[in-house]
Amino acid sequence: METKKIIEGLIDTFLKAGDLSLSLREKGLKKEIKSDNTPVSNGDLEVNKFITEKILEMTPDIPIISEETSDNKYNTQLKNFWLVDPIDGTYDYINDLEEFTINAGLIINNKPVAGLINAPAKKRMFYSYGKGSAFELSNGKTINLSSKNVENNRPIKFISYSNKIKPEIQKIYQDIGVVENVRMKSSLKFCVVAAGEYDGYVAEPRAYEWDIAAGHSILLSAGGTITDFDGNEILYGKKDLKNPSLILKSKNIL
Repeated sequence: METKKIIEGLIDTFLKAGDLSLSLREKGLKKEIKSDNTPVSNGDLEVNKFITEKILEMTPDIPIISEETSDNKYNTQLKNFWLVDPIDGTYDYINDLEEFTINAGLIINNKPVAGLINAPAKKRMFYSYGKGSAFELSNGKTINLSSKNVENNRPIKFISYSNKIKPEIQKIYQDIGVVENVRMKSSLKFCVVAAGEYDGYVAEPRAYEWDIAAGHSILLSAGGTITDFDGNEILYGKKDLKNPSLILKSKNIL
């Protein structure tokens, strides 16, 4: 099945998964701490089950690696697979905040080719399936992020995951000419850069492949770039599934 059909066939599932996440939160989440000292809730697990069942139904021959299951995490031979993070930004999710997201990225030959990210509390749904095909669905309207007009010659604004900017990141900011930095959580960072609302994001090695795969695809499809600090391409299916350093740039500052 072609990538466009797969992604378009999953949009409704991701919208419903967003509704499910919010309804579970309204009822009151059951929370626990995982072995890596990060929080998880019944909402994470139920959303994971909901979206992975549909993904398996549509692409039964493509393995799934999800943050919330052990399946395929130790298979270092995979080249084609899904990376799923059912709730990215669990802290926000369990604390009635808005920046959590529901994510799935499709990896082919160890590269991200398509992705879906729903930010249900923000009522913003993003998806992509190739160059020039990155979209936002919001308020009943679909916007092609690849052709979206963005104000020229504005001050360069970046996103960060912390208000404390480390010296190596501050140097990159200086080289690029970043004049403003705003803290944001979850993969929503990738989406707002793809949408041209911010110009980039820099992070030292942290988090896992499922945290970035969908956002990576959406940003690439919108015309942006992602490399490590040395300018190398980011590939997937690494032995430990951990991310290298990251520099995201929107198409506005390339």
